Amino acid sequence: MNRQQIPHVLGALIIAFFVAFPFIYSAGNYDYIMHICIVGFFYAILASSWSMLAGYAGQFSFGHMAFMGLGAYTTALFCHYLFLSPEPTGICTEFAIAGQYLVIKNPIGVTSTTLTQDCLAQAMESWDGSVQITRMPVWLGIILGTLVGGIFGLLIGLLVLRLRAAYLALFTLGFSEILRATISAEIQVTRGQAGIELPSLFENGITVAGHVFSKTDKIPPYFVMFFLLLGCLALLYWLSRSRFGLFVRALREDQDAAAALGVNTTRYKILVFVVTSMMAALAGAVQAHYVTIITPNNLMILQMSLVVAMAVIAGVENFIAAAIGAILIEFMLEMLRTSFSIGGVEIDMSLWRLVFFGVLLMLTLRFARNGLLAPVIDYFRRGHVAAETVEKRASDAVDDSKNSPSQTGSHS
Repeated sequence: MNRQQIPHVLGALIIAFFVAFPFIYSAGNYDYIMHICIVGFFYAILASSWSMLAGYAGQFSFGHMAFMGLGAYTTALFCHYLFLSPEPTGICTEFAIAGQYLVIKNPIGVTSTTLTQDCLAQAMESWDGSVQITRMPVWLGIILGTLVGGIFGLLIGLLVLRLRAAYLALFTLGFSEILRATISAEIQVTRGQAGIELPSLFENGITVAGHVFSKTDKIPPYFVMFFLLLGCLALLYWLSRSRFGLFVRALREDQDAAAALGVNTTRYKILVFVVTSMMAALAGAVQAHYVTIITPNNLMILQMSLVVAMAVIAGVENFIAAAIGAILIEFMLEMLRTSFSIGGVEIDMSLWRLVFFGVLLMLTLRFARNGLLAPVIDYFRRGHVAAETVEKRASDAVDDSKNSPSQTGSHS
């Protein structure tokens, strides 16, 4: 096996490990470790897609968590307020659709101590169980959330991406804070800091190969998030190897030179922004149904900083490294929660763990600007190029020496 094949073999082994892990791990903290894995996959999607945006295309954005929030809140509002009923309520806003009624529940905020203001609850009480109300499909909410993320990504791209990267960073930072403030303020609809509850990914459970999983089992959401991560990485890999990837890297290196060569710089900047925004929204929608609640705190700039730091520490110019690094860093942050004592002084690691994480980030930026994992991957993937180049230059030098005038004259 040559050195070029090592990354592919290691990648296959990593995938096989995560596929087998839920079935071979049996410690008492099983649910906790599975939860960390699921959250790690979630951050891996965000970090890898942000790596494509910032590392490949050179578009530094602080809006990734905002798009995640858009996807999460879209599916949350969709599942919280829309229902299907075979009978009209007569008191809710409703529309007749193919023999069913699309019922839109009225917003009541968080101030009501009873359900007397909830029109759907009143209707169900009057029906006394004779009418079965159906929730909207979770998968449809996730699709809508992904589309909303793409639509906002397109709008922001059309507004800002004609300008330089600094304006994108400032605009997306402002957009994130405005979105968070709006969600917090619209208590009547979004329930503000109280958050919106969502149905689980598999609210009624799921049966796979004869095994019944309840809605609280970790294995179904584990594989949903894991295969979602693999799908996103496969798409990013295909894009990076296509003409699209060549053009966005050209934009990163020299936008003016790329434009002079005929590349429609604005179009490709918008395309990569929309694709990565949709990935963030998709991850946010699935994660929201996993944790079954979404609050404005998920949109804080600290969360965005965590995603950026994960990508930078692992290697911002390599989305595979960013994904692996996000999973490792998520485990590291959770393991650092364990407090300890030094000389009788209690060290609360729930607070200090982020300090150690920040120190690691600063050291990476100072001494390993290409990240910690990306250079290792590049060594195996591209190390042969340097050897081949040296060999080719040595061969050319020998040929030149043989064909030089002095050598020709001596032979004559």
